[in-house]
Amino acid sequence: MVEKRDQQFFDSFMLLVGIFVGIVAGILLFGDLIGEGDGAQAEEGAGQSAIVERIRPIGEVALMGDPTLAAAPSAAAAAPPVAVTSTLSGAELYDQLCALCHAAGIGGAPMLTDLAGWRPRIEQGPEVLRDHVISGYQGSAGVMPAKGGRTDLSDDEVLAAMQYMLDQVSP
Repeated sequence: MVEKRDQQFFDSFMLLVGIFVGIVAGILLFGDLIGEGDGAQAEEGAGQSAIVERIRPIGEVALMGDPTLAAAPSAAAAAPPVAVTSTLSGAELYDQLCALCHAAGIGGAPMLTDLAGWRPRIEQGPEVLRDHVISGYQGSAGVMPAKGGRTDLSDDEVLAAMQYMLDQVSP
């Protein structure tokens, strides 16, 4: 008689397990049918584009002499200009803007007190220097963005900064 009760328990238990497995399988199939719509694909595409946007590089390396450098906008030109509320002296403008390149010689910029670096530029004459400072210059000697990248500055402010730098290298 014990064997019959064990068999009954086993049969009932297996029936419950079968019902449970059937319910779980039904839920999974029903979820797959509902989840396969266009919304799931759109969400997946949006998720992929968000991932691509998060891992894209923030910049590229450009070397002097690279032909693509001339076609690419400079970082200084791409940055929005900062509004100037008052006229800056040549020394103040040098400290705030020009020193970024001229203190370290970045982009071929002659360093502030390097007479040898300034001499070929000074020999071209004051009109050429003014034109390069105001309009910008890109050549074998280096790169000078127009008005140092601050197009919101007046010509007089930029020329005052140029004169300040020339006064520092005058013999």
